[in-house]
Amino acid sequence: MDQEIFNLSIRKFLKMVGIGSQREIEQAVQKALESQRLKGGETLAAKVTLEIPSLGLRVPFDGEIRLK
Repeated sequence: MDQEIFNLSIRKFLKMVGIGSQREIEQAVQKALESQRLKGGETLAAKVTLEIPSLGLRVPFDGEIRLK
């Protein structure tokens, strides 16, 4: 295994996930604000699950996103 290629590949994957996730969250919050499902001061529960089926890896991450 080439450790440098492995680490770069992980970073590239995490960057893609981070950027894509942020964009999706921002768009969903904006739509919810526009439709008045959110008022703008909420704290939203968030959950992400990292899965790599070929490794049998499944790790949940729980957190929150605060709007104010």
